[in-house]
Amino acid sequence: MRLNRLPLLALATLALLLMPGRISAQNTTRVNDPSFLRPPAGAKVAVIEFEDLECPSCSRFAPIVHAAASRYKVPLLRHDFPLPMHTWAYDAAVDARWFEDHSPALGDEYRARIFSNQAAISTKNDLLGFTQRFAREKGLAWPFVIDPQGLLRAKVERDIALGKNKVVIDHTPSIWVVTHGRYVEIKTPDEVDAAIRKALAETSGK
Repeated sequence: MRLNRLPLLALATLALLLMPGRISAQNTTRVNDPSFLRPPAGAKVAVIEFEDLECPSCSRFAPIVHAAASRYKVPLLRHDFPLPMHTWAYDAAVDARWFEDHSPALGDEYRARIFSNQAAISTKNDLLGFTQRFAREKGLAWPFVIDPQGLLRAKVERDIALGKNKVVIDHTPSIWVVTHGRYVEIKTPDEVDAAIRKALAETSGK
């Protein structure tokens, strides 16, 4: 989902395109620090994703992106970027971190279940009920205060800062397939497989 545009969009876009170091036309999201868009140590190719758990576009992309990363055995580096207009996205990101602290796989499952149940979640109270039921299903006691020291929120805030500073996220999902030599932004779900295959071919034997 795209953030609300300010007036004079065309002028702003032109200014960005003329900035030194502007990335190629195949990318649409402004990148301030290209060194961020690299695979983790030991990997040649990775997928980097910024998502909002309340975003309908994210729910459409997520199963395709995650299946492709698994199929080609490349790391998927996901970051939370809840958009301001979404009422429960931030809380859902914090809740996901709570489950991830118990198990990364459990955090992934929670996110997937949120995406598949978006239509049934309209308010923060809806989210709380959904999350409590998910926790009970997994044999976990949902705490009365989920994040008393603010540690989970700090993780989400770091992702938000990353999305505002290293790159300039203006829509979700924002996804790149990256190597140590280049990065390609994914704009439609059907681009994911081809971009990963091309990146793997480019890095084969390197």
